[in-house]
Amino acid sequence: MDLIKVIILGIVQGITEFLPVSSSGHLVIFQHFLNVNEGLTLDVFLHFGTLLAVVVVYWDDILGMITLKEEYRKLTYYVILGSIPAGIIGILFEDIFEQLFNTVKVVGFTLLVTGLLLWLSDRITNEKRYLKDMKLSDSMVVGFAQAFAIIPGISRSGSTIVAGLFKGLDRKLAAKYSFLLSIPVIGGATLLQVKDLMTVGLGNNTITQLVLGTVASAIAGYFSIKLLLKLVNKEKLSVFAYYCWFLGLIIILFL
Repeated sequence: MDLIKVIILGIVQGITEFLPVSSSGHLVIFQHFLNVNEGLTLDVFLHFGTLLAVVVVYWDDILGMITLKEEYRKLTYYVILGSIPAGIIGILFEDIFEQLFNTVKVVGFTLLVTGLLLWLSDRITNEKRYLKDMKLSDSMVVGFAQAFAIIPGISRSGSTIVAGLFKGLDRKLAAKYSFLLSIPVIGGATLLQVKDLMTVGLGNNTITQLVLGTVASAIAGYFSIKLLLKLVNKEKLSVFAYYCWFLGLIIILFL
């Protein structure tokens, strides 16, 4: 795979991992049009890039959670609990999800679902409940929304933020919880793949390709997070609904 294609896939991964348009769905689409197979090695590095982006944006919060500062203990507890559904469901139904990744048309239909969730997000009456008001049920609902987003075409950020808003969480908290919840999921999935990576090695990739892909993914991811935070606060998530509907219909009708 040439460097340009690697950089394109890195940018696509970084943008779509956090903007509510489904990274898995877009990677399936772009691999189809670029006629490439991303491969396990590159996949691990691209996801590591998006993980770096979250860590940079939320470094202060992450540091507070790691050091178990009193004001972060509740958030740490709920991030851990909210990560469990995706972990369990991802392991139990891994083969089914892998089959879905091989079908582009499935992505078309699931993008329509993502669009509906985003359209509803700006029409939810927000109760503005803050961290001190957060309950165990809130973390579970958002956690299962994240598990649902394992399906290609369902946006992880979109579904988790919408779930948080549905539970009445303040928009800023819903977005922060969504992004922090992505850390154990992306990190855990990456670690599981590292085991297989030990046998695969670099595959058909060079060190230069992997580094550039990671950097492209991290930079694109950083700016995507910043953009999404602004749009969430301005109640503008539904702008992505029309994009998801348009792309979904194009895939269903023409691919």
